[in-house]
Amino acid sequence: MLIIDHVSKVYRVGGQDFTALHDISLEIEEGAFMSIVGPSGSGKTTILNLIGGLDQPTSGEILFNGKSLNQMDRNELAAYRRDNIGFIFQSYNLLPVYTVYENILFPLLLNDLKESDVREKVRSLVDQVGLSPQINKKPTELSGGQCQRVAIARSLIKDPSLVLADEPTANLDAENSYHILELMLKLNRDFKAAFIFCTHDEKVTKYVRREVRLEDGTIEWDKSNQPEGYLA
Repeated sequence: MLIIDHVSKVYRVGGQDFTALHDISLEIEEGAFMSIVGPSGSGKTTILNLIGGLDQPTSGEILFNGKSLNQMDRNELAAYRRDNIGFIFQSYNLLPVYTVYENILFPLLLNDLKESDVREKVRSLVDQVGLSPQINKKPTELSGGQCQRVAIARSLIKDPSLVLADEPTANLDAENSYHILELMLKLNRDFKAAFIFCTHDEKVTKYVRREVRLEDGTIEWDKSNQPEGYLA
């Protein structure tokens, strides 16, 4: 589904070149559930941004279903993100004036879909992430774990092929982190979408089927795991 072929990313910082990624090659299959781990500054967020079409590599190529992201113009990249990618952000990025239902609905309205046509789909997803009792509450009325569930549901509402999560448990305590990882693994099985998330918390490795560790912008290891979580 996704091929990262000898990708490097170099940033110009203060008049000097900084290499965020160096000669990275990965193949990511449909339905993957994998983590990219490593310390701060290892290149985790950079690789998510490249996969998500938010940035371009300095060299190398990224292919999605045989199509090169490098060759896409701004409109084509926007369409790629809209049609194929779901994002989960560390800080949730929920709209504070919207309810749970409205936050999950919002991406569909941006696609010019009518609320009446997708109402049941949104309600079903709210139920799947366990937030039916909170469906009319706003983010300020929710716990951190509940906000992250809203963010996960929003990322899936357009049936993406890939869900990219940047430090999805960083703002959660141990118990909520456990529940969020179990939920993500369940939704990965149910929706058949690939989940790729970066984290500095290596305890999450027991939930993933594949773990890639970055160190100083290069791959230190790439290994398969047998997850211990839901339906392992």
